[in-house]
Amino acid sequence: MKNEKVCHIVAAIKGKRLPEKLEGDLVIAADAGYLRLTENGITPDLVIGDFDSAPPPKDIAVLRFPKEKDDTDTLLAIREGLSRGYRFFRIYGAIGGLLDHTLANLQSLAFLSENGAVGILVGDAESVRLLESGESVTLPAKNEGKRVSLFAYGKTARASLSGLYYAGDGILFTDGFPLGVGNLTTEKEAVITVKEGRLLLVTEVPL
Repeated sequence: MKNEKVCHIVAAIKGKRLPEKLEGDLVIAADAGYLRLTENGITPDLVIGDFDSAPPPKDIAVLRFPKEKDDTDTLLAIREGLSRGYRFFRIYGAIGGLLDHTLANLQSLAFLSENGAVGILVGDAESVRLLESGESVTLPAKNEGKRVSLFAYGKTARASLSGLYYAGDGILFTDGFPLGVGNLTTEKEAVITVKEGRLLLVTEVPL
C-alpha cells in the first residue's frame, strides 16, 4: 500500500502526528479537526460535520450535517472518502479523549474493512489497525523493544506470530481474556498473520 493514494481524516483530539499529504491524497477534517490542521499551517481539502464543537470555517469547502444523525463526524468523513474511491485511510485524533468516541473509531475500522478498505488510527504513542482473516502485517526489524498488542475483534481469532517476544503458530485469542496484550518486538522482523477471525493490532511501531 506504499504507493496507494491515502485519505487522511483528522478528528478533534489534539496530537503531534499530522498528515503528510502526497500527490493524489485527500485530507478531510472531521468537524473541529480543522482547527488542529489550520493551527499547524495545513488546509484540509474538505471539512465535514455537524459543527457542534466549533463553527464551520469560512474559507474551506464544507459539508454540513444536522446534529441528529446516526453517523459520527468521523464516519461521515470515511463515507466521503469511500465515495471518492479511496481505499486506504489514516485517521488522526481518534484515539484517547472520550472513551465512547474511541470505541466508535475502532468500530469504524470494521466499517472500512467491510467496505473493501483499510484504515489505521494514528496516535502519538500508538497506531491501531484491524486485521482480517488471511491478512498479514510485517513490522521492520529496526523497531526492537516496541509494544505490540493483539485483541480478538469477535468471539475468537487465531494468528501466527514470528519475530515477537511471544511467538507461535495458530495462537488462540478470545474476547474474554487479554492474552495478546503487551507483547514486544525483538531484533528480528516481526510478522503477524491472522488465520481465522479478526484481530485488532495496537502497536508503538508506526503503521
